[in-house]
Amino acid sequence: MQIWVGLGNPGAEYALHRHNVGYMVMDALEEVHGFPPPKQKFQGWVVEGRLGSEKLLLLKPATFMNESGRAVRAAMDFYKLGPEDITVFYDELDLEPFKIKVKRGGGTAGHNGIKSLVAHIGADFRRVRIGIGHPGHKSRVQGHVLGNYTKGEIDDLAEMLGAIAAEADWLAKDNDARFLSELALRMQKD
Repeated sequence: MQIWVGLGNPGAEYALHRHNVGYMVMDALEEVHGFPPPKQKFQGWVVEGRLGSEKLLLLKPATFMNESGRAVRAAMDFYKLGPEDITVFYDELDLEPFKIKVKRGGGTAGHNGIKSLVAHIGADFRRVRIGIGHPGHKSRVQGHVLGNYTKGEIDDLAEMLGAIAAEADWLAKDNDARFLSELALRMQKD
């Protein structure tokens, strides 16, 4: 089993925040792959399903971003899994909007959700970093991260979420390079 975690903050007022793009990925995966409705468990919302032969638990922690690691730790302990079984989807300031990178391990880059995960489970989990771009000056970062996607970004956001969900089988098979390659092809602009 693998646990895929979408980082975000619970509540309707946060739904379209750039900081909630991890939640949005979980919702897209549920919809595209016909997973059942979420249940409350592990201090969050969980959905169990399969991608091909791989069993997945999709988790949206309800602990708010700064305590995301608690929910992930609870799920890991229940299923007796290690950090190598965890994939986390989250917003990344240092990537251009809608650019996606995948890596294992690393630092926190100041991301509070990732800081919480590292504190609770260690740093050796897979990260799917979703670019939200940097607003240019440090003083504007919080407003940017906690701001909604603009009307002009919604089509690109929907396209990206659909592409991630459509190519997620490659991630489930642990083929990060193929996932990124297929994603790039799918998201090419005409």
